[in-house]
Amino acid sequence: MYKIGEFSKLAKTTIKTLRYYESQGLFEPAYVDDNGYRYYEADQLLDLSKLVRYRQIGLSISDIKKIQGGEDLNNFLYVKAHELQETLQSHKYQLKMIDYLRREKVMEYNPVIKEMPEYVVYCKEGIIKDFREASKFITDSANECLATNPNIKCVKPDYCFVSYLDKEHKNHDIKLRYCQAVEEAGVDNETIKFLSYPATKVISIYHKGHYDTLGEAYGFIMKYVEENGFDVTDLPREVYIDGIWNKDDPTDWLTEIQVPIN
Repeated sequence: MYKIGEFSKLAKTTIKTLRYYESQGLFEPAYVDDNGYRYYEADQLLDLSKLVRYRQIGLSISDIKKIQGGEDLNNFLYVKAHELQETLQSHKYQLKMIDYLRREKVMEYNPVIKEMPEYVVYCKEGIIKDFREASKFITDSANECLATNPNIKCVKPDYCFVSYLDKEHKNHDIKLRYCQAVEEAGVDNETIKFLSYPATKVISIYHKGHYDTLGEAYGFIMKYVEENGFDVTDLPREVYIDGIWNKDDPTDWLTEIQVPIN
């Protein structure tokens, strides 16, 4: 048997860490004498090595207790790998934004006033957990429309957009409306409604980059509205041209913002 100091040297783990693991019920000494001295056996080095690896990859104390209690390690590894992939993508984007700011790039917007024709659209309103679910919401809308309108045809050139319905910006539980222009009205169902959007004038700009940076585009376009004395007549429309579904690099995502005016 080894005293706690000797064991800590062999395990390359501090005495403080060993005491912490013991206090959490994760790793007990093999023997504690009447004076409170702790002793460990050589085969405990392997158990401690596993515990250290679990902590190094970010598993929580609670997760490790569940694994030690018999739950499947692979389930925890799958979840942690997914979390790390998301963190990695976030860090990659942050590095790109740092590079973007270091080169002092300024997004150049060229506002254009468009006359949008009258459209018949099918619409779906709902709430998504976060912005990553927007693409699925759009796809589900199409499938739900086709379920009762198998012969429905979209207009050419295609026109679809998303409007956000909350009175303030939200990162979670986001209320939105998706609209897709079609050749003619179909049959409503529980989730899909057909509407007629009248011809309207919009100010349009294109924004290239992650959706997190759309704020600067809205800042520009709303200032343009005020400076030119326009009145906003409806919610802004976001037309997603390139995005997460076809571009791996967020700096390549392209969004058109349309603000209806008179």
